[in-house]
Order: sequence, then C-alpha cells, then structure tokens
Amino acid sequence: MISTPLLPIAVFILTLALLGWGYFRSRKFGKLGLLSWLQFVALLSPWLAYFGLFVSGVFINFTTLLFLLLVSTIAYVAISNQFRKAAAEERSEIEQKLKQDFVAPNGDSPNPTDNSPNSANKPTVNSPIAVAMSQGKTQLKLFKALPAEDMKLIQGIFGIGTFYVTETIPYQEGAILKGNLRGEPDVVHERLTKSLSDRLGDKYNLFLVEGQDRKPVVIVLPSRVSNVDNNTIPQRILIAVLIVANGYTALNLGALIAGIPVVQEPQQYLVGLPFAIGIGIILGVRELAMRLMAKKYKVNMSLPFLLPSSQLGSFGAFSRISSPLPHRLSLFDIAIAPALASGLLSLLMLLVGLRLSAIGMGSIDIPSQIFQASVLAGTLAKLFLGDALHNSFISIHPLVVLGWLGSAITALNLMPAGQLDGGRIVQSIYGRRTASWTTVLTLIFLVIATVINPLALYWGGIILILLRDLERPMLNELSELDGDREAVGVVALFWMVITLLPLTSGVAERLGIGSGGGLLP
Repeated sequence: MISTPLLPIAVFILTLALLGWGYFRSRKFGKLGLLSWLQFVALLSPWLAYFGLFVSGVFINFTTLLFLLLVSTIAYVAISNQFRKAAAEERSEIEQKLKQDFVAPNGDSPNPTDNSPNSANKPTVNSPIAVAMSQGKTQLKLFKALPAEDMKLIQGIFGIGTFYVTETIPYQEGAILKGNLRGEPDVVHERLTKSLSDRLGDKYNLFLVEGQDRKPVVIVLPSRVSNVDNNTIPQRILIAVLIVANGYTALNLGALIAGIPVVQEPQQYLVGLPFAIGIGIILGVRELAMRLMAKKYKVNMSLPFLLPSSQLGSFGAFSRISSPLPHRLSLFDIAIAPALASGLLSLLMLLVGLRLSAIGMGSIDIPSQIFQASVLAGTLAKLFLGDALHNSFISIHPLVVLGWLGSAITALNLMPAGQLDGGRIVQSIYGRRTASWTTVLTLIFLVIATVINPLALYWGGIILILLRDLERPMLNELSELDGDREAVGVVALFWMVITLLPLTSGVAERLGIGSGGGLLP
C-alpha cells in the first residue's frame, strides 16, 4: 500500500479552505472583491494543481511547474489590469455622487456662513468643507508646534478638485488632515505638493497615505522631521567593524573551500582571497545597483551594514533609507535592483561553473548529495552534469560554489520580511498590512526551518532585531504599481523559493542526484 505524506495533503486542504474563505469574504465587496479573489486564485492555482496531483499519485516535473507558474503570472497580470479598470470606474462613480452632495439644487455650492433670512429654513449641510470651515478657528489653536500662519497656508492648498478636508488633527510637529480624495492619487499628490511648495517652499513634506480606517489621509510634516541621519559616528564605527568581520568570514570560508579546514598561519588566508574577492564583487554589484536606483529617485541611503556569516561568507548588506520615498514605485525599484543585479550575476557564475565542471575543469570535490539543498541548483546541475550526479562525489569548478552562494545571499534578502529586498517588494506591491503579515509568517517559517538548518535561526534573529520594521510612509503611498512590475516582483519571490527550497528525497531520486536519502523526506 502506497502511503501519501501528510504534508502535501495538509497543504492541499489548507489551500482549498483559503480559496473558499476568500470567495465568501470577497462577495460582499462586489466586482472588485471577486477580481481580488481571482488574483489570489491565479497565484495559488499552480501549487493547488501540484499538491492536488501529488496527493493523487501524479508527479509534475520541474519544467511543467515552471510553465504553470508562467501561466499563473500572466493570468495574475491580466486580472490586475481588469481590477484597476474596475476600480477607476467605481472611483469615478463615487466622485460623481460626491459632486452632487456638494452642489446645491440651484447649481451653487452650499455656503455654511450664509446668514440670510432664508438660510434658517434650509437644512444644515454636513459637507466636509462645511465641517472643516466650522472647526477651523478651534483647530488652529491646537497647533502649538505648527505656526498658525503656516497652517492657514496649508489648509488653503486643498479644494474641491483635489482633497476635501473634513478634520484636521495635530500630529507631532505637523498635522493629519482627513477627508475625501477627489482624483487619482498620483495626480492629486502632485498638485498638492506643488501648491504646498509654491506657498511654503521646501519647509514641509506632504504625505498621502492610507489611514487606520483604510481611507486616504494627508499628513504634513516639517522636512527636517522626515529625514533621518543614519550616518552618525557610532554607526560608521560599527560599519567599519562589520567590514572587517565580513572580510574575515569570507577569507575563512574561501580557505575552507580550498581545503584548509583550520587556518593556522596568516598567509593561509591568501588561499581564500579569490573567493573573498568574488563575494565582494557580488555584494558590490548589489550595492551599486541599489544606490544608482536610489539616486534616480533622489532618495538618500545610509552606508551599508555588512552581515558576516561563517556558512555563506556573508549574508549581504542592508542600508537604511534616510529620506522620504516619493512613491511605491520607487520603493519597488530600489528593492528589485540589487536582487536582479546580484541574482543574474550569481546565476551566470553558476551556469559558467557548471559548464566548466561538465568539461572536466572541476577542482573541488564535494558530495553530489549537496545539490539536493536547492531546487534551482539541483535542477541546473542535473542539466549540465547528468549521470555524474549518481556518484557519491563530484568535481566542480569554484565558480559553482561562488555562484550558488551568491544566489543564496540574494534569495535570503528576497525573503518577504521587514526591510529586506523581499519585504520592500511586498510592501510596494501589496501594501503595508500585507507586508506586516508576511514578515510575521517569514519569521515563523524560519523558526520551523531551524530543524533542517540552524542558519535559519541566525538569519531570523537578524531580521527580528534589525530589519523587522517596514519602511516609513512614502510621500504618495496610494498609487499602485503597474502590472509589469508586479509580475517581476512575483517572479523574484518565486526565484527566492526555488533557490532556498531543498529537494525531497523522492524528487532527488527521480532526478538521480546523489546517493542515499535526501535532505527532506
């Protein structure tokens, strides 16, 4: 009797339950809710098919799974375009209704200060503008940190064509203005920012974000409050220490790969120098790509904080964003640029190294079973090395190790948590709430993964202590990304999964990778 593993069955049932729960929950939101649910279906359908067939005893090979994921991505982008179109139509209808609420029957705008005799017989108009005007003098007294003259000028930038202010609340050294958004977020934000700049120069920054009630709000803060100094002297000292530590771990790992288990003399570190330089090139390309993209959007970044690792040579580096991001698109580009740069470079190294290994230029003997540690590396190794993976040991070129470790560094930074590249990508595509949930789920996953690899606990600790927080609000946090960038983001997250996910023993046996059992049952 063939026993089916409980994990695929549990995943399959859980996926069906999530789809059912999502459908019933989305129905009350009408067309937009159903389109959002279809996006969810498009993302889950490949895995639903994979685990469903697996439970039935049918195995899908890696190529078929890639094809399903490609179709899923195309479907997701198409549904996203329909979602935006439907959202724009619904927003237009709401705006028309709001205009009717703000226009009197005779075609004139209601005047809350009208003291004519006939005004006593007119019903009170509780419009946002009327409420804001009635509360204006009282609210101005509350702004002790914000000069009254500035507050009057700030309130003057809002109008019927941009953002209807219904309530003004003191906040830190600025103000929160609640109301109704009247137009596309990017257009409204550009107009409000220009009006604010014309009146007060660069003294204040204007943020258009989602409030706690999931409605648009405007936050105005002094520019000096919006910028953070991440290059203090203690931080620079810490950066210098981390650079030295990172160099040591990279040299030590390079020497270990070269066959020196324990370095006893300083000159032996020179053996690991080429490997350390290779790691440095990968990290340098990551950092350069990120900073070029940040410069494009005029975003200030802190100096890089390197993260040493004895197992990988380095975990990479993280840089804090010191100035306000203009919009979600800028956050996405700043996050995806280093991932693409180091990912493509590492993949190229891996492919070239495997090719050189296949023609007999390998110089490092490793257990062939090690290729079971990654779906990506194992699949590529099978394509290039073929039946040689049946042997217990195989000789590979150093570029294979360097490319694989570079891919692992890139993938670890693509995990959807906090201020990692992946966390920034999720925040830019799906918003702050989704990014918060993925951060929590990633940390839980890393705790569970510690059973397989203790490295997961170390990486989870770094995220929890240093990188768990999301990025600060952007100047315009309401404008969504285009479908192309969403597709690139989904592909990047998928690439992270296949790089870090190990092969099961059954799959490894079918592919003929290594001898004996696999890393996973």
